[in-house]
Amino acid sequence: MAKAGFVTIIGKPNVGKSTLMNTLIGQKLAITSYKPQTTRRRMRTVFTEERGQIVFLDTPGMNADKTGSAAGTGYTGYFNTQLGSYMEEAAEGTLRDADVILMLTEPKPRTAAEERAILGLLPDAGQVPVFLIINKIDSVSNETLGKVIAAYSEIYPFREIIPVSARTGKGTDDLISTLFDYLPEGEPLYDGDTVTDVRERDIIADIIREKALRLLQDEVPHGIAVSVDSMKYREGRAGTICDINASIVTEKETHKAIIIGKGGEMLKKIGTAARIDAEQLIGSKVNMKLWVKIRRDWRDNEQQLKAFGYDSRELHEH
Repeated sequence: MAKAGFVTIIGKPNVGKSTLMNTLIGQKLAITSYKPQTTRRRMRTVFTEERGQIVFLDTPGMNADKTGSAAGTGYTGYFNTQLGSYMEEAAEGTLRDADVILMLTEPKPRTAAEERAILGLLPDAGQVPVFLIINKIDSVSNETLGKVIAAYSEIYPFREIIPVSARTGKGTDDLISTLFDYLPEGEPLYDGDTVTDVRERDIIADIIREKALRLLQDEVPHGIAVSVDSMKYREGRAGTICDINASIVTEKETHKAIIIGKGGEMLKKIGTAARIDAEQLIGSKVNMKLWVKIRRDWRDNEQQLKAFGYDSRELHEH
């Protein structure tokens, strides 16, 4: 009989969780950035083949520091907002759904305090299998990798330890095979054509935010959100065209000017980069128009958070 189950990917911010999930399912759906806390929502993606079905749960980077310093990343106060509370609940809530938990880390011989704290949030050893997934192995020697494995083996009884490179895909076939060894027998949880349970327009909003984070670099902090205001398909001379109108929301007037850029140059760069990924996602030409709006303190406004797709009620739905 085929296997089916939920696999949660956890770890401190910016260790490559979204990149790994994208590689495992063979399609870019979760956004990535070198900046911590890029992922805000819980995303389910579905891997289906003849052995069965794996539903991956990607999560925001877990907050090991409850004092509001966003797990030591320097984003002071980030988790002291309603958005921060949503992200924390999204990350920790996925542990309740998991048949297997993947603890993703980087190949550093010394374990970080944040990772020790995250391990403290896990179910008692034996309740749910926990794999240690050591990412970015193409950046270190075998000697260093051995030290990493030894260090983590001392602090938690991992059921499996699997080195991978999320960027190149090395080791991911072994990871998939091992997951099927542990998952329970059962019928598929989604139909075979399903790739994610996240709405198309929410993925496009995340794509736009990813491009903004990458292009703006450190000029604008994480206090931006994106909403897709309208998304309509029409037939053009060269085929189907999707007209997308979206708003980039920020909290400060000074940030608005930076996002727009001189003569609208930065906003145009964001739109061009986002349009390319959106076309790959939906399989048609995209006509994208972006606006920048100010919504002061949106991260602490429940109604606005829901409008951006951060609804805590959805975290309790299966």
